[in-house]
Amino acid sequence: MSVSPLRFAALGANMQASLLMTLSMATFATNDMLTKFATQSIEPVQIMALRGAMASALLFAFAKWRGAFLSFAVLRRPVVLVRAVADICTTLCYLNALRHLPLANASAIFQALPLTITLGAFLFLGERVGWRRWTAIAVGFVGVLVILAPGAEGFNVYGLWVLASVVFAAMRDLATRRMPPDLSSPQIALVTSVAVTLTGFSLLPVEGWRPVPAQVWATLAAASVTLACGYALIVSAVRTGDLSFVAPFRYTILLFSILLGIAAFGERPSLRETFGSLIVVGSGLYALHRETRGRAAQDRG
Repeated sequence: MSVSPLRFAALGANMQASLLMTLSMATFATNDMLTKFATQSIEPVQIMALRGAMASALLFAFAKWRGAFLSFAVLRRPVVLVRAVADICTTLCYLNALRHLPLANASAIFQALPLTITLGAFLFLGERVGWRRWTAIAVGFVGVLVILAPGAEGFNVYGLWVLASVVFAAMRDLATRRMPPDLSSPQIALVTSVAVTLTGFSLLPVEGWRPVPAQVWATLAAASVTLACGYALIVSAVRTGDLSFVAPFRYTILLFSILLGIAAFGERPSLRETFGSLIVVGSGLYALHRETRGRAAQDRG
C-alpha cells in the first residue's frame, strides 16, 4: 500500500525514517537477489565494481537533476571524508572476513550493527535511549540469531574482522547523522557509491576478470538501480529520525531476503526461520507502537 506525499509529510520524523529504512532494506535485499544470480557467472568483486559504476552513474544523474552537484568543496568536508573512509573500511573488513567465514556466521555477527549504532548515538549524539528501545533492539537481535543460528565453531579471528566492519559501519551512519543540512542525500549517497566502486576496482587485480555475458549485464543494470535507490533511501532514513529508533528496522532485510529466496530460488524457510522472522517483525512493531503512543501523548500535552 503506497503512501501519498502529503500523508508521508504528516508523519513524524521517526515514522518517516522507519518507512524509509524498511524500503531501503527491501531494495538492498532485491539487490542481493540479483547479485546472487550474477555470481553464477562472474566474480563477486567484479560485480561490486561494475554494479557500483552503474549505480554511481545513476546517482550522479539524480544528483544533477536535483541540482545537488558533487563539487570538490563537498569532498573537502571532513565529515564527508570520514563517512567515505568508514564505508571503504567497512567493505574491506567484511570482504576479508567472508573469505574465511560461513556467510551465516558473518551475517549474524554483522547484525550487531543496530546495537552499536544505538550505543554510538547515545554516547556521541546525545540521543535519549530508553529501556524500551534497548529492549526492542535486543529482541530483534535475538530474532536474527534464531533465523541464522550461527555455529560457535564459525567464530574465530575472522569474526573480529566482521566486528571491525560493524564499528566502521556505525561510524559511517553516525557521520551521516552529523552531515550539515546544505549537503543533500543524493550527494552523500553518490560519495558512498563511488567509494564502494573504487574499492571493487582496487580488488580486481587480486580476483581477476572474467567475460561478462549479456544477460549478466542486464542483471547488473537492474542491481545498480536497486543499489542506487537503497543508498538514497538509507541516507534519508538516517538523517530523518533518531538512530536508536530506526536501528531495529534494519533487521527487516532478513524478512525480505527470505521472501525473495522463496520466489527466486525456491528456498523454503524452516520453522526456526519463521519463528525468528516473527520476533524481528515484533521488535519493529513494538518500537513503532511506542513511537505512536509517544507522539499521541505529546499531542495531548
